[in-house]
Amino acid sequence: MVFSSYSFIFLFFPAVFLGFTLCARFWGRTAAKVFLIAASLFFYGFGSIRFLPLLAGTMLINYGFVTGLSKVRARGGAARLILGLAFLENIGLLVYYKYTNFLIETVNAVAGTDFTLRNIILPLGISFFTFQILSYVVDVYRGRSKRSAFLDYAVFVTFFPQLIVGPIIRHDDMTPQLAGERFGRPVARNMMLGTLIFAIGCAKKIILADPLIAHAQNFYNVMGNGNFFEAWGAVFAYTFAYYFDFSGYTDMAIALGLFFNIRLPQGFDSPYKARNFADFWRRWNITVSQFFEDYIFRSIFHFGDRIGKLILATMATFLVSGLWHGAGWHYVLWGAVNGVLVCVANIMTLKRKKLPSWLAYPLTFLGILLVRVLFDANSVSQALAVYRTLADIRPAFTATRAFLQSGLAYLSSYPGIAALLLAGMGLCFFAPNTREIAERFEPRPRYAAYAGVLLTVSLFFMGRVSSFLYFQF
Repeated sequence: MVFSSYSFIFLFFPAVFLGFTLCARFWGRTAAKVFLIAASLFFYGFGSIRFLPLLAGTMLINYGFVTGLSKVRARGGAARLILGLAFLENIGLLVYYKYTNFLIETVNAVAGTDFTLRNIILPLGISFFTFQILSYVVDVYRGRSKRSAFLDYAVFVTFFPQLIVGPIIRHDDMTPQLAGERFGRPVARNMMLGTLIFAIGCAKKIILADPLIAHAQNFYNVMGNGNFFEAWGAVFAYTFAYYFDFSGYTDMAIALGLFFNIRLPQGFDSPYKARNFADFWRRWNITVSQFFEDYIFRSIFHFGDRIGKLILATMATFLVSGLWHGAGWHYVLWGAVNGVLVCVANIMTLKRKKLPSWLAYPLTFLGILLVRVLFDANSVSQALAVYRTLADIRPAFTATRAFLQSGLAYLSSYPGIAALLLAGMGLCFFAPNTREIAERFEPRPRYAAYAGVLLTVSLFFMGRVSSFLYFQF
């Protein structure tokens, strides 16, 4: 069940919100929390019933780890043992479900063996809920967090708006909100703001992302038959599609949280307005980037000299990030290239060097476009094939007329895609983002009108809605 679907908008969410409010009103916060946990588990089970025991089991096991850590001496031998077991359980699940076949394929390729691939299905949302749980365990080990009541912990893990694709929220950011005065009490301003942000996210997904995804995937699925303009069109389409797809989901998650008076962290902050790649990764998928920074980068950064440790920590962080995004060497290469570009940006900052603005911004966006090919392709070889097509401008000199005609033919064949790309560029480069809209929000009739128009248009196209791209991670 995706947020941008009839069943969610007209059935699931109204029923959950009504049930939650009634429980809080007549039976108190404890009943409201139990209801919210049950509804969230139902939400997960609706999309992946076979893995519901896995989610519930890992949630219970890790609460046991947290309980154990809260009873032993901080960072002593027993604490390190418990932390090691927590890593073994959480990372072990990720390795088994996400990387078993990748490891088998790699061994077969290197050693010439013929081990059979396993028939393993990736549990929905495992990359996100595993990281969220593990961050809490590590924070308790480090003394940054304390064990909370089980119901608060269970809400933190299962809260359905961010359960599957984030944004990743810290335990100590979530649980105080569950004890706040507003929890369980409808707040009109939050509901109005939530409706507006949900409408924006829904429109991003359905009106912009879905058609662009279909167009880009069509090119990648028939790779070898595309020309220069089709290749660039697909790369632009995927670049904007991923942003509108994932930021659309994040907007809807944040909006749904507001109905329960739970503020989820922002996931995006106009990433295509970045000046360099370090700036880009401070703006893109912010909560995941912060996770990698806090738990990988800062664990390495204290070794070596200033620039040396910066390079080591950055490269390690992005190699892990690449592998986390997918089990394939093109993801590892994608992480490595991003790491190099972030190192360049950071070193330039340390050396007090920077490109002029007129060059820095377009050059960064061009880099984003080109690096994304490694992420979107199915393999390194396919990515290289796309790069060859993108760089093949020989027809522009040997058959200029035919080359220009192919460009006009592409535009005439896909006028809707061209219009969506122009609209996407306008929104990404010139329009305020969701955070800025929320900061300026005041209940006004015009915002209700904006939300109504966006939701109405989205509902007309909702019958062909697709899953979110990040569901595969």
